[in-house]
Formats: sequence, structure tokens, C-alpha cells
Amino acid sequence: MPTIAQPQPPFFIGVDVGGTTIKVGVVDDNGRSLSRCVVPTEAKQPPEIGMANLECCVRDAVQQSGMTMDDMHSVGLATPGTMDIAAGKLLTPGNLPAWHGFQIRQHVQNRLQKPTVLQNDANAAAFGEFWVGTAHDAPSAVMWTLGTGVGCGIIIHDVVIEGQHSHGGESGHMIVQMDGGRRNVDDRHGTLEAYCSATALVKRCREAIEAGAASSLRAQVDANQDITAKLIADAAEAGDELADRLVMDTARILGVATVSIMHTIDPSMILIGGAMTFGRHDNIIGRRFLQRVKDEVHARAFPIPAAKTRIDYASLGGDAGYIGAAGCARQRFTGKTPSGSGTGTSAYAC
Repeated sequence: MPTIAQPQPPFFIGVDVGGTTIKVGVVDDNGRSLSRCVVPTEAKQPPEIGMANLECCVRDAVQQSGMTMDDMHSVGLATPGTMDIAAGKLLTPGNLPAWHGFQIRQHVQNRLQKPTVLQNDANAAAFGEFWVGTAHDAPSAVMWTLGTGVGCGIIIHDVVIEGQHSHGGESGHMIVQMDGGRRNVDDRHGTLEAYCSATALVKRCREAIEAGAASSLRAQVDANQDITAKLIADAAEAGDELADRLVMDTARILGVATVSIMHTIDPSMILIGGAMTFGRHDNIIGRRFLQRVKDEVHARAFPIPAAKTRIDYASLGGDAGYIGAAGCARQRFTGKTPSGSGTGTSAYAC
């Protein structure tokens, strides 16, 4: 039997707060997840309710790991929406409607009595992939997170690009159509999110069917039943022409946005992660989706980055956020970087 490596101290708590659930894990110094806990966020309730759930989940995860809170070095906290990272404050997170203006970092630090760092959730997921995921051997990486919205994280030589106002990497709001563009949930028109999120895919599908397009999903629309991105992907795999066209058009538009990122950042790797990855390499639709993104890049990007930039799926799945958050705590409070080449002292480091 293979030998299982012993957990390597120090140990970190990673917390990934979402609009529906809070994920917590204990992560060791090598980025190995030792335990995992999930609880409801209860985002429409006062944030104190979510904080109580978070604390219970943390203590459960620590107990599962076979350790105590005294063994924990520090906490990395990832949250969605606009924020002031330096101040540890949420601003107007759209999927946490009752948490606007909430000083979340200080609340978590007070409850857990551990040094705590705050990071944007897409940044944290990208950092997790950069530390121990698909991009672990890359000098720089950009990660798209496709889900309810479209997030993006940018890592360059161990540094998370937070920007001057904590809004660096918000490339899901990149404008891909100037005039008459679709609107996203924040009523901004022409953004990448308005075309490439799971929400947008479902909306585009419903609109096409209601306009008369033939599809095996018509029965769901006529019965006013829920359509999901997975149902659309399944229909595409079964040969539904509309579903296939919508999925591949999503890939085409994501490819266009990827070219803009490449011409701005020139990263060594582009990753695609989040909840809507169509089965990744394990599914024909996932493989075709990735290839369609690559085809668009090769058709539009400068030849050298088109040839040399690796484009692939992320590998940590739903654990990327809390693993990356733990990695941010590791970098901020111990000075250790994923590559081992720096001390994490940059103004924009985690």
C-alpha cells in the first residue's frame, strides 16, 4: 500500500463563504486538505447568524482533523462580492443581501481568536489552483470561475492582483458587447457575465425556446419548470442542436474575453473552473467546450501567446476556495509563498 504523507505543520483554517453555503477545511503547510465541513450561509438573515454557522463549521472541521484550535496557525477567509480587502469589510455583495457593510474579517478573528486574512473568493480559488492545483508549476495564472456569475482571479509570481481599490481581477464584468448588450443581474449591459454565467446560459436558452426554437427542453419551458446549466449540457450531449449551440457560443465568447486577458496580463496559464465546467475532460461536452475556447484564442490572439499559453480546466473543484484562502493565510502570516521564491511581502500579496 502507498505511504500516506503525514500532515505537515503549521495548519491553517480555510473558509469559503458563498451565497448558499459556507465551506471550511483544515489545510496543512503542503496544501493538503485534512478535513472539510459545509453549513448553510443563511444569507438573508443578519450576518451574525452566518457567523455562528461559520464558527460551528470551523470547530467541526478542526475536530475532524484530529487536532484542536490551539494547533491552528491562522485563518484565510474568502467571500464574494465587492469588498475593501485592506479594511476587512464587505461592501455590497449581491448574494449576501443582509451583509452589506459588514466588518467580516474582524468578526471572524474575534470569534476564532486567530489572525485572519480576507480575500475575494475568485482570487482565493485561483490561489488554491496556483498553490496545489492545475497551475502549481506555473509562474502566473488567470482563472475564470463560471457559476451563477463569472469570477476571475489573477496570480503573478505568487502575488494576487487585488488592485488599488480591491477590485483587481473583476474581469467577469469585462465589456464584450458595447451597444445593445445583454444585462447581467446587476443590470450592467454587455458584460462577460451576462453571456457566460450559468444564469445567462439558462436565460438565453429560455429566450430562444420562447421565440420558437426547437429543443428537447421545450417541455420544461412550457411547464414553467426550472432549467439548469446541467440540463442544457445533458441535452447538448444527447444531440439537442439549440443546447449545443448555446454551450459552444458560451465557449466562443469566453475565448474572446480570454484573448483580452492574455493581451493584458500575458500569463503562462489560463484556467476554467467553477460550477459550470460541463464535466471537464471526463465529458465530451466539456472537452468540446475547452477546445472551442482554445480555437477562439488561436484565431484572435497574437501568435506567440496563442501558441505558448496553456489553457485547461482547474482541478480542485469546490475545494479550491477554502484551500486557496488557507494558502493566503499561510503566505500572509508565515511569509511562505507557493513557489518558495519570495516572502509574500508585496503590497498586493495575500
